[in-house]
Amino acid sequence: MRRVGIFLCGITAAICMTGCGSIMPDLTEEETEIISEYASGVLLKYDRVYRSRLMDMSEYEEEENKKTEREAARAAEQERQEAAEAEESASEEESTSNGTKVIDASQDEETPAPPATIEEYYGIENFTFQYSGYELVESYPSNTEEEIFFAMDATEGMQLLVLKFTVSNAGAAEQEIDMLGYGARFKVSVNGGSSENALSTMLLNDLQTYKGVVPAGSGVELVSIVEVPQSTAIETIDFVLRGAEGNAVINLQ
Repeated sequence: MRRVGIFLCGITAAICMTGCGSIMPDLTEEETEIISEYASGVLLKYDRVYRSRLMDMSEYEEEENKKTEREAARAAEQERQEAAEAEESASEEESTSNGTKVIDASQDEETPAPPATIEEYYGIENFTFQYSGYELVESYPSNTEEEIFFAMDATEGMQLLVLKFTVSNAGAAEQEIDMLGYGARFKVSVNGGSSENALSTMLLNDLQTYKGVVPAGSGVELVSIVEVPQSTAIETIDFVLRGAEGNAVINLQ
């Protein structure tokens, strides 16, 4: 390669030293091609404008490729969205044609109705509970002529509000009922006031703790007791049923 360079330099020098009227040296076809290639290489090597244009074109092509890729991605996403919307629309039309109304349960979720009875709330089968009234007394039981296992008196300035319930056996045979086993717990709100826990007693007929056998078609009277001020005039009574799944309120009167 070095010899070729020396040869080309010699040829170039010879051309430069010849006058306007001098005769150009005769060159073979191979020598002419070599000179042309060499001259072209030198020009390209030192032509900064040419190199800059090559770099600019490369960057332009790279940007164009990226732009094409972005446009293709956007087109694919748009097609996916249009397909999803078309599928949803077709599903709604099908539901409407079948007479079925589509409801978003997450936005229109119905709240279950609270239990209306004691037996429903605690899941007590074959028994019914019926509120039968109340009485305000200083002590309970008030009948002291009979032998009683337990009695209770109101504290000073208070009186006992005794709520009475008839619990009936609706089955065809005698059955045992265990209120303590059902986890029965109650609160009482009088005249819209705050709810107070029913008193824990040792009464044999306490609604919260009663356990006994009830004959078929028969019933027993059970009570739930709270204390209220002596001057209280009863207008409304709310009976609150308490359990693991939350509270339920029964308006007794």
